[in-house]
Amino acid sequence: MRVPESPILRDIVLIGGGHSHAVALRMWAMRPLPGARLTLICTDTETPYSGMLPGFIAGHYDCEDIHIDVRRLAEFAGARYYRDEVVGIDRTERRVICRQRPPVAYDLLSINIGSTPRLSHVAGADAHAVPVKPIRQFGERWRALLERVREHAGRTTVAVVGAGAGGVELALAMHYRLGRELQAQGRDPAELAVHLFSAGAEILPTHNRAVRRAFEGVLAERGIAVHRDAEVVEVAPGRLQTRRGDTLAADEVVWVTQAGGAAWLAATGLALDEAGFIRVSDTLQTETDPRIFATGDCASMISRPLEKAGVFAVRMGPVLAENLRRSLLNQALKAYRPQRRWLALISTGDRHAIASRGALFARGDWVWRWKDRIDRRFMQRFSDLPGMDEMQGQAKPVAESIPLETAEQTQAISALAMRCGGCGAKVGASVLSRALARLSSRSPGSPKNDLAPSGGGSDGFSEPGAPYSPIQRDDVLIGLADPDDAAVLRVPPGKAVVQTVDFFRAFIDDPWVFGRIAASHALGDVFAMGAEAQSATAIATVPPGLEAKVEDTLFQMMSGAVSVLNEAGCALVGGHTGEGRELALGFAVNGLIDESLAGVMTKGGLSPGDMLLLTKPIGTGTLLAAHARLAAKGRWIDAALDSMQVSNRAAAACLLAHGARACTDLTGFGLLGHLVEMTKPSGVDAELELDALPLLEGARETAAAGILSSLQPANVRLRRALRNQEAAVNHPAYPLLFDPQTAGGLLAGVPADRAEACLAELRRLGYAHAAAIGRVLPQGEAVEPITLRI
Repeated sequence: MRVPESPILRDIVLIGGGHSHAVALRMWAMRPLPGARLTLICTDTETPYSGMLPGFIAGHYDCEDIHIDVRRLAEFAGARYYRDEVVGIDRTERRVICRQRPPVAYDLLSINIGSTPRLSHVAGADAHAVPVKPIRQFGERWRALLERVREHAGRTTVAVVGAGAGGVELALAMHYRLGRELQAQGRDPAELAVHLFSAGAEILPTHNRAVRRAFEGVLAERGIAVHRDAEVVEVAPGRLQTRRGDTLAADEVVWVTQAGGAAWLAATGLALDEAGFIRVSDTLQTETDPRIFATGDCASMISRPLEKAGVFAVRMGPVLAENLRRSLLNQALKAYRPQRRWLALISTGDRHAIASRGALFARGDWVWRWKDRIDRRFMQRFSDLPGMDEMQGQAKPVAESIPLETAEQTQAISALAMRCGGCGAKVGASVLSRALARLSSRSPGSPKNDLAPSGGGSDGFSEPGAPYSPIQRDDVLIGLADPDDAAVLRVPPGKAVVQTVDFFRAFIDDPWVFGRIAASHALGDVFAMGAEAQSATAIATVPPGLEAKVEDTLFQMMSGAVSVLNEAGCALVGGHTGEGRELALGFAVNGLIDESLAGVMTKGGLSPGDMLLLTKPIGTGTLLAAHARLAAKGRWIDAALDSMQVSNRAAAACLLAHGARACTDLTGFGLLGHLVEMTKPSGVDAELELDALPLLEGARETAAAGILSSLQPANVRLRRALRNQEAAVNHPAYPLLFDPQTAGGLLAGVPADRAEACLAELRRLGYAHAAAIGRVLPQGEAVEPITLRI
């Protein structure tokens, strides 16, 4: 993640990873506006390029060929990436409402979310048809359909509803691919029947006569039946029916028509057209709200209706990027002028295509090769991204300054000035109290406790019971809501206190996710001891800037942290917040355990014969290092972040229930370092099976590329604990023995006769990658305690 050189003055939020936003992000990276921060909110990290979908269906491209990695693109552009589903917009408060996380504040907003199928207008279509849109979900649906066809005995009938360019191209691509699948199984391709349904008298109604006749010939040649004036009004299991009453027995119904706007747009108050798309002016601003822009298929231009085609979305991208910049600079906006005629290159399933532009027509294998070159060149713009060092020489920041109100000017000057130390480096009381008041709707108090809310006010998302409203415990006598200097806790009779502390700077540009991981990491030590978490005190560092921006960053981060603390039954009781160049967060956590130490798990409790169990995969260090260098795939980082957010609480209880007496959580010293910490006090040796190590997706690849954490060299010094490192040094998992983990899993010794049952229970609890990775041996004469088994 990049650390901004100047304080954040304005927030631009992009909803959706469509073509316009991809182009705009690419352009913004090359010409950033100092003080402007971009945030991309997207449901899926890999967003498909619609122009290559038919080629993917036909089998000419693989999945990666047709997808843009928007997490990686956002990192390249210096934008924050939030993986979540947007469900609404609060235009009064200027916040985007997400399904999983707190609202996201914006100064300018852009929506590029494509279209959604309007299946509810046709009886049974919701339940029995496979919609092509949203395209981002179609890949999974297509693979499921493909598998059903492979397993279907006898004749298979596929109906494609919609005879525009998308429907015709898809019908031909499916016919081509499915026929070859049947051939590969030694079956007759004639077992496949494809039907194309058009509500009107013509197929491809927006294209010239020569193009229509050419495709009619291709469809007839392939044996694809075309049904004209055949509007489908009902879909039932195994059949469909048209308005004229005709029916067709169909094993699969694919829907490529009647798309509309996302349902949540209706509640935004934005002006929509009859299909639910957002009405926009030539500047791409919404008719209702000039702070909100919309592009691509989800937009409906007021001055000129446009066909829902990717070419328009792509060409809106540069205008959008420029107008977002000009809006912040209070400059006149640029008009988007769509071309009157555009080139459409429509494939015929095989490596052949037909060109259409106005009255022009051409066809041939050369047209497909032309289309392939255009599509691959477009996608290359988002895959071949310059590295960070290269970017510093290429990016040309805009020289103009964002206009500010008087109060904001004072705050911006203060943020740029030399910062004080000591208590002069605290975050201001008003900023702190507003941020923390949003975390809790309880009665406000004085900010003497640096994390105690002060002053009224809460939004509609901080009602009691919200996942980021701190829980209250009966054994917290004085806590977050009180105006005192410190918290006061009761230690129940028969209990002892377990204490731990962890702190680190942010490694991801999402403060909500970072807060969740920081809390999970800090709680890990308590759970590894077999203790119950009681309370946490936070220490946070936030970069200086406009008060509203600092407040929101603090709120997002602490909301994420509190959501995890609450899940653990741990009360946030106070803390301290100061200014610093980078976002950072840590916790001092108190836990409770039986004072007799019955049930405690320690590092010194390993016994010969124990099986070594690991509850989560490793590889976060190398993956995060690769992410910073734009060398990791976005889905790898998604999986790593998801793993880091998995609590160790249930795993600890499971290990304890199956006889574990030794346990530790994997963190900065890596697997080998923490295992050595266990063998020494236990007086044992251990054997690790390298092939059994559970690895995060992509970790093997990034480690093999030599992309390793900055802590790796220090951890590698522990190779002296390996008895046979020379034999293992070339194993692909070897470097990951030293990989520092953030919020890693638990490493425990479990009696061998209970290990299999323990693993089964761990997997039932959701630890899908839990594995037995070795065994504990009696201490031998060798100095090195660890043997690697290959």
